[in-house]
Amino acid sequence: MRAGRRWLYRAAPLTIGVIGLTWALAGPAAAHVTVHADTAVVGASDASVVFRVPNEEDSATVTKFAVQLPTDHPLLGVLVRPHPGWTSTVKQVKLNPPVSTDDGPVTEAVSEITWTASAAGAIPVGGYDDFDIDVGKLPDGQATLVFKAVQTYSNGEVVRWIDEPVEGGEEPERPAPELTLVDPPEEGEDVTAAGDDGAAEGEQAASVSNAASQDDVDSATTLATVGLIVGVLGLLAAIFAIVRGRKTA
Repeated sequence: MRAGRRWLYRAAPLTIGVIGLTWALAGPAAAHVTVHADTAVVGASDASVVFRVPNEEDSATVTKFAVQLPTDHPLLGVLVRPHPGWTSTVKQVKLNPPVSTDDGPVTEAVSEITWTASAAGAIPVGGYDDFDIDVGKLPDGQATLVFKAVQTYSNGEVVRWIDEPVEGGEEPERPAPELTLVDPPEEGEDVTAAGDDGAAEGEQAASVSNAASQDDVDSATTLATVGLIVGVLGLLAAIFAIVRGRKTA
């Protein structure tokens, strides 16, 4: 009986250590590639759209990121902001029919953007990066925009964020980033004015489906750090218990 208890006391810290390390490894998986916009209003002009890309690997950097822009409801006047440590390439498609604007018909639109990192620009383990584009005009008549994305790691791993959600179903494992567009405010209404609860209506209007904010990334990193500490302490306690047990045996 005493021998069984001694074994239990020795095994418990080891079990805690294994659980902690598992928690540490699982923590970063909470973050997804997401899309954000400072103005997410149907037909809005001069909007800034940001793609947030986390690194979910344990021993590789993110070296390439590609995103497809919708062409059935195209984003007009897309410009890619320079990103230190990265180069970008842009693909365009012919629009059929062209999109009518106040400045005349638009016959082409950006369909895909690819960012490629230099050696120093790659996204490190546990980090993330934001890739910005400026949009001359967001599309009309569309409530949700889907941006299928692909990220490539230095070890050759390719992760495709292309799964579209099914209404009433579970969130897919690799959801495509989505941006929700809202109707423009009524005349005299300030979309950026703070409401009674102190929250800016503009921030509420620019909410993104399944979007991970900075807090999401920070929370995942915190969980991983705490789990790693617990795991290390548990393993040290296990080793101490085993050594002590041998001395007293």
